[in-house]
Amino acid sequence: MRLHWRRIERGTRMRPALHFTATSGWINDPHGVTYRDGQYHAFYQYVPGQTVWGPNCHWGHAAGPDLLSLRELPVAIVPGDGDDGIWTGCVVTDDEDNTRAFYTSTTTPDFGIGRIRVATPVDDDWLAWSKDEFVVEAPADLDLIAYRDPFVRREETGWRMFVGGALRDGTAVALSYISDDLQHWTYSGIALQRSTAETEPVWMGALWECPQILSIDGRAIMVSSIWDNDVLHYAGYAVGSYNDGRFVADNWGRLTFGDSYYAPSLFSDSEGRPCLLFWMRGIADEQAEWASAHSIPYLLSLDDDRLVASVHPDVEKHRGGRAESVRVEGTAADVVWSDGEGGELTIASTEAVVSILWKPGEATVVERTAHALNTTCSVPVSGAVRVVIDGPILELSSAGGLLGLPTDLGGTSLQIAADRGDVELFALS
Repeated sequence: MRLHWRRIERGTRMRPALHFTATSGWINDPHGVTYRDGQYHAFYQYVPGQTVWGPNCHWGHAAGPDLLSLRELPVAIVPGDGDDGIWTGCVVTDDEDNTRAFYTSTTTPDFGIGRIRVATPVDDDWLAWSKDEFVVEAPADLDLIAYRDPFVRREETGWRMFVGGALRDGTAVALSYISDDLQHWTYSGIALQRSTAETEPVWMGALWECPQILSIDGRAIMVSSIWDNDVLHYAGYAVGSYNDGRFVADNWGRLTFGDSYYAPSLFSDSEGRPCLLFWMRGIADEQAEWASAHSIPYLLSLDDDRLVASVHPDVEKHRGGRAESVRVEGTAADVVWSDGEGGELTIASTEAVVSILWKPGEATVVERTAHALNTTCSVPVSGAVRVVIDGPILELSSAGGLLGLPTDLGGTSLQIAADRGDVELFALS
């Protein structure tokens, strides 16, 4: 994935307790998230030694019993041997328990169009990987200005790979490839496309980074990052039908709001359910020399033609008992706010006050600090509102969409109360 993100000007004073961050350096896209042998493995884009993105991405690696308990492991795949950058990809294991990582290999300075390369683990813990051959390149007959981010899935007749691309005329495309053995791939055309000139019911950009196709309740869903002219926007999706490498969209939607969420990564949880994990931008501590975080995991479902992302049940495993007052010790909390339309939920710490205003069909987040009043963002709301606070991170979700953002909340405790509706409050650890 090609990324341009300004240096973080606001240095947070603490790390989140539950959201994954690297000990040092820059991280972005999670990918290759896999549950095996009782734990999750999460790979991610990693640039060591700096707090801004650079094209010399590595594949970082972390593992843990759930995605809120990840421990950082040695870097899995590094540049070199024909790769100037190891960019976003996926991990696949076949029926014979053979595992492959498919990643975007880039070369500078022209890293917009990558090539797809394979690596295989050389140990059972997936700590070390050996690079293999290049297996897919951009089709020569397409006028592409961007090509990256393979996603591989099993289908009835073999394996299918989707790669994100951008045509020079402003059309975002998901390109399709087929294989019988995960080694030899044949280009089979454009699976789905949409012009950047189309804006209704939602604009889907000029490039789909990380396009991924899944099925829920017999419907096909494509979820992707929305990119245009080196600007990273949000996560969008299509709902429709899919057959033999072709996706027909019945509806388009926007899943995330605000400037933080990007790069949704599709994975199956321990029960085989479809889930997403996001990169969260704007969260950093310059003095501690780390930048960016990964979101909490979300469980996917469909409500007619709307894709719904709900907080994964693993978050509840980190709850303490239900708080009997408006105060929780520590700076991590899980809040369920029901029947609060027309009301205000206030989250206060020694550093800041965050207000969530629940308007009809919408929630607006406003943060107040000692020096500023900032209207942060609005998000559509349907049903109950769920708010997860983890130090410098706030994530708000409902059936209407997701909002993630950095905050200045800090100190040793949080005070949380609503002037309307019912609030369930739990400390997280």
